[in-house]
Amino acid sequence: MRALPAIIVIALLIAGAVFVADRPGDVSLVWQGWRVDTSVAVLIFGVALVAVIAAALFHFLRLLIRGPGVFARGRRERRRRRGYRALSQGMVAVAAGDPAEAKRYARQADALLAEPPLTLLLSAQAAQLNGDEKAAEKYFTAMLDRAETEFLGLRGLIMQALKRKDEAAALKLAERAKVLRPKTQWVLASLFELQARAGKWIEAEATLALAARRKAITALESARHRAVMLYEQSCRASAENRDRDAVRLMAKAHALAPGFTQAAIRYAEMLSAAGQTRQARKVIEAAWSEAPHPELAATYDAIFADERPLQRLKRFETLAARHRDHIETHIALALAALKARLWGEARRHLGDAGGREENEHPSPRVARLMAELEEAEHGDLPAARLWLARATTTATQDAAYVCAACGGEVARWTSLCPHCRSFDSIEWRPPGRAPVPHLQAASEMMPALPVPGGSTTPRPPRDGLGLTIDDSPAPL
Repeated sequence: MRALPAIIVIALLIAGAVFVADRPGDVSLVWQGWRVDTSVAVLIFGVALVAVIAAALFHFLRLLIRGPGVFARGRRERRRRRGYRALSQGMVAVAAGDPAEAKRYARQADALLAEPPLTLLLSAQAAQLNGDEKAAEKYFTAMLDRAETEFLGLRGLIMQALKRKDEAAALKLAERAKVLRPKTQWVLASLFELQARAGKWIEAEATLALAARRKAITALESARHRAVMLYEQSCRASAENRDRDAVRLMAKAHALAPGFTQAAIRYAEMLSAAGQTRQARKVIEAAWSEAPHPELAATYDAIFADERPLQRLKRFETLAARHRDHIETHIALALAALKARLWGEARRHLGDAGGREENEHPSPRVARLMAELEEAEHGDLPAARLWLARATTTATQDAAYVCAACGGEVARWTSLCPHCRSFDSIEWRPPGRAPVPHLQAASEMMPALPVPGGSTTPRPPRDGLGLTIDDSPAPL
C-alpha cells in the first residue's frame, strides 16, 4: 500500500510518454531571427529541464537569504538545551546538598538561558545552600520585579525573614502574598500565624475564617484557635478594667472550645467571683467531660473552699461521673479523700491511678501522694520514703505543658510558645514525644518546582513553624 502512490505516478508518466510517442509532431520556434525546429517530445523535455533548473536556483537563493536566521535559531536552540540541562543538574545538586556544584550550574544556566524566573530561583537556592543569605535575599528581591516570579520571591523572602526572626517583615510580606494569591492555603495559614504572634486579633480572626473556608485548617482547629484569641482578648479587657467585655469574651471562648482548660478556669473564676457558683461548677464539669486536668480540679476545689472536706468529696464524685476512668479523675478523688481523712478511699483511687505495690512504674505524682498517704494514715516513714524514692526513679513521666512544634517544656500555658513563638501549640501531655509541626509547612502545601525532564525536586523535612525552613533551601 505504501508503494501504490509511486506506482501510480510511474504509470502516469509512462502513459504520457506513450501518448506523445504515438502522436509525433513538429514544433517550430522563431525568436529574434532565429528558428528552431524540433519535435514535441524534445520540447516537453526542455520545458521540464528549465523548470528543474529554475526550482534549484530558487531554492539556492532562498537558502542564501534565510541561512543566517536558520543558523541563529539553531544556535539559540542548542544554547537553550544546554541551559535546561544545566538547570536540571543544578536542581539535582540542590537536592543532593552540593553547594559548589549548584552554584556552578546556576551560573551556566544564567549564561545560557534568557529566562530569569528559573535561573533566579536556582541561584537563590544555590546561595541558600551555600549559606550566603544576603545573596539569596538579593535574588528573591529581584524576583519581585517580575509578575511571573513575584509570588515565588515573596515566599523566599518570608522564609528568610523567619530565619532571622524578623516576624514584622514576614507579616508584611505575607500580607502582600495574600493580595497576589488570596486562595493559597499556605499563605492563609502562615498569615494567620504571624498575625496571632503580633497580637492582631481582629485581623487574625478574619484570616482564620478565610483559612477555614479554604480548608487550610480544619474546622476543629479553627474553633480552638478562635477560642484562644477570644481568651487573649478577654485578658486584655480585664487588664483595661473592661470587666463586662472580659466576661462576655471568655464565655464565647468556653462555648467555642469547652475542652480549652484555661478558658474554662478563667471563666469559672469570673463566675465564682460574681457569686454565680452553680454556673461556675457547670463550666468546670463541662471542661472535665472534654479533657480532665489537675488545674480544673484545683479550681473546682477552690469554688467550694468554704465547705467541709466530706462535702467537697461528694462534689468531686459528681465531677468524677463526667470522666470516671481517667487517671486525673482518680487522682482528684484521692486528693479529696486525703483531705477528708478517708484513707481507704484515697488508697483505692490511688491504686486505680497506678499506685499499687506491684506497679513498677507509677507516675511521680501518684508516688508522692502514696508517700503522703503512708505517712498520714500509719505514720510509716520508711514506706513513705520508699514511695518518694520510686517517684524519682520511675520511668513514667508526669504530664506537663509541652510545645507541639518545638518540644520545649513550659511552666504554665501561654498562647505563644516562649521558645519558638508558635501560636496555640502548648499541650498538656507527657514530655518526650517527637515534636510535630503545629501548622502545615509552606513547602508541604506548595507543589515542588518541576525540573525539565519530568522530575521534581524532593521536599525537605518539615520544621516546627508554618513557614520556617532548616539550613538547607526548601524547594519552591
